Amino acid sequence: MRRIVSFHYTLRDPSGRVLDSSAGGDPISYLEGAGQIIDGLDEQLRSAAAGVKSRVTVPAKKAYGERDPAQVQRVRRALLPFEGELKIGDQFQTGPDRADPVVTVAGIEADEVLLDANHPLAGVDLTFDVEIVTTREATAEELSHGHAHAAAEGGCGSGCGCH
Repeated sequence: MRRIVSFHYTLRDPSGRVLDSSAGGDPISYLEGAGQIIDGLDEQLRSAAAGVKSRVTVPAKKAYGERDPAQVQRVRRALLPFEGELKIGDQFQTGPDRADPVVTVAGIEADEVLLDANHPLAGVDLTFDVEIVTTREATAEELSHGHAHAAAEGGCGSGCGCH
């Protein structure tokens, strides 16, 4: 049985700094095993019941992976489609499709820019404070579509966009 799990979370880096949180918003809902949340968190929440609060540590390799030095490249500034001032830390998508990689400007040296295509959290062990809000068995439609449907939306016919 695969479940739909809804949870609230606070994400912290190894120093304890808060990186993200769902506090004050709607809980996150996902279909177990569908790749909608990082593997290490999905694995550790598999047996969690509604109402459970826990701290889950996910090693980098089961989160956003280890840093890959091959994902860092020097590019001539003139080849970048980015207009305006460029500074270290800027991020932009490398193409028009949502699936195109996002790169971070890691350095600027004269007419060259050092671009890093690693995920910003690659190489970082993550800690999640999690509260499971609800769990339920996934419907046949959710299993076939590969994601959770909000009950209030009435399934895919009400605009989830998966068709």
